[in-house]
Amino acid sequence: MKISLITVGKLKEKYLKQGIQEYLKRLSAYAKVEVIEVADEKAPENLSDAQMQQVKQKEGERILSHINQDTYVITLEINGKMLSSEQLAAKLDELATYGKGKVTFVIGGSLGISEEVERRSDLALSFSKMTFPHQVMRLILLEQVYRGFRINRGEPYHK
Repeated sequence: MKISLITVGKLKEKYLKQGIQEYLKRLSAYAKVEVIEVADEKAPENLSDAQMQQVKQKEGERILSHINQDTYVITLEINGKMLSSEQLAAKLDELATYGKGKVTFVIGGSLGISEEVERRSDLALSFSKMTFPHQVMRLILLEQVYRGFRINRGEPYHK
């Protein structure tokens, strides 16, 4: 399986980089994983609705430029479907079994994702009704994907 993680913005925090590198190393035994960072759109602190849409649209264009036609797209959205770790594992297993060997996860910027990216999404996934920093979600997502592979292989890790 080939997994891409497209994220908006650069990761600056050393502790998050270290955690992400650890899960990328662990995941290498199960899948080819790449992280693609697209530039976030610079914007003033107080934005009008029109300006917010414009920022999301520009970031969305950057995201979509990295998504191939034959990939299954999972977007992280507050209003997405909530899955347990076991359900996410089952979804990854189902995709691998039925010929969707390319999966792309999308984590938008601080304003979320554009309507165009939402339309391209095959599954809108939510980890919580709470809002998390999108940089932290990279680490959480990679950990859950790793957990999913361990669950699917019946290997110890998931409790």
